[in-house]
Amino acid sequence: MLDLITNVNNALNGFIWGIPAMTCILGVGLYLAIRTGFLPIRKFGYAMKNTFGRMFQKNTAAEGALTPFQAVCTALSATVGTGNIAGVAGAIAIGGPGAVFWMWISAILGMGTKFAEVTLAVHFRERNKSGDYVGGPMYYIKNGLGKKWMFLAYLYAFFGVCAVFGTGNATQVNTITAAINTALVNYHILNTAAISASNLVIGIVICIIVALILIGGVKRIGSVSEKLVPVMSVMYILLGAGLIVMRFDRVPSVFGSIFQGAFNPAAFTGGIVGSFFISMQKGVSRGIFSNEAGLGTGSIAHACADTKDPAQQGLYGIFEVFMDTIIICTLTALVILLSGIDIPYGQAAGAELTISGLTAVYGNWVSIFTAISMCCFAFSTIVGWGLYGARCAEFLLGSKILLPFNIAYCLICILGATTDLGLIWSISDTFNGFMTVPNLIAIFLLTPVVLRLIKEHFSKQR
Repeated sequence: MLDLITNVNNALNGFIWGIPAMTCILGVGLYLAIRTGFLPIRKFGYAMKNTFGRMFQKNTAAEGALTPFQAVCTALSATVGTGNIAGVAGAIAIGGPGAVFWMWISAILGMGTKFAEVTLAVHFRERNKSGDYVGGPMYYIKNGLGKKWMFLAYLYAFFGVCAVFGTGNATQVNTITAAINTALVNYHILNTAAISASNLVIGIVICIIVALILIGGVKRIGSVSEKLVPVMSVMYILLGAGLIVMRFDRVPSVFGSIFQGAFNPAAFTGGIVGSFFISMQKGVSRGIFSNEAGLGTGSIAHACADTKDPAQQGLYGIFEVFMDTIIICTLTALVILLSGIDIPYGQAAGAELTISGLTAVYGNWVSIFTAISMCCFAFSTIVGWGLYGARCAEFLLGSKILLPFNIAYCLICILGATTDLGLIWSISDTFNGFMTVPNLIAIFLLTPVVLRLIKEHFSKQR
């Protein structure tokens, strides 16, 4: 039975992350870039000034809403996670160094896509029965495209619920257990025979903590995210930047392998990875897995922001993709490629490859800091995706489903800690691919609305 599921999923994954997803993601991203006059590039300085420059201003939000800073931290908490660490490592192992180049391309186009997602989510959001703002792809399809397109909204919400248990939960918990166990084994606090018991304990603890946060609703999720995201990001950036300084003499050759490997991966992988399309596919898919531009999930958090200007909140989408992929994913790639470790090209790899890169340069002591950083990354993603899954489930079945969903979501933490997740990673990739299709169709059709909201925003600024 397991072999059948694996074979069916592999076929679906190969299809959805083949021509359909590549066409939708890159095509819609390029279309938006042209229609908006390459807004993320042309107005990049303006976007940074009006996002990062304002993030730490003291604000309070109305009932049932988040401050813009809390909204962006909640979205970042979901995007800045194992995709930045395990996802990048996996992309390089399967697609070669050139996969990093395609991550950058997907990010450059993805900044415009995420801007559109966030802008539409704020513009077409609603209030639910509890008085909270709710929004995201299913709502801008419902309120922006009308009844004849409702099937896309339901498809998106269904795929979202299916994806959230793997992408947002089980794979993240698995990363936490791997990071903690690696640090404990390195310091001889834990022996390999006790790892199974350790995994169960970690899973139960995470289950309880996630339950306490989700019970508090959107306000508590926002409060946790705004404290966790800055700390974890700074910690990881400092570790990565320090490694780059120590191996600075290798930087030119590494960037050469990234640019040349994008079109000739065999030259840098010993012929193991020879397909240009595989390099592009892994780079784009893992880039999307990391920054979520095209998935539409981040817009669900932004829809909760206490703001009256959709395009102003949309600027945070540009900031998110830049921070997530151009900064943090690039740091991870450089950690792996500069460290000099052997990369198992053609084989699945994850967080352990990034950890190996850091310990090869800094020594075993860094595994403690790596474990803390990775735990923060992964835990923040669990919390953020808990909100996304709840919103998708609520759209499908109403508010009565929220308690059963939250219980199931918390219990999955234990499964994620104690199970081999090779197949779950692959299934999560598949559902992520399916989510992009209805979302990007909606963005393409609603582009005139995005253009109008951009015009209104800049008219106010003038």
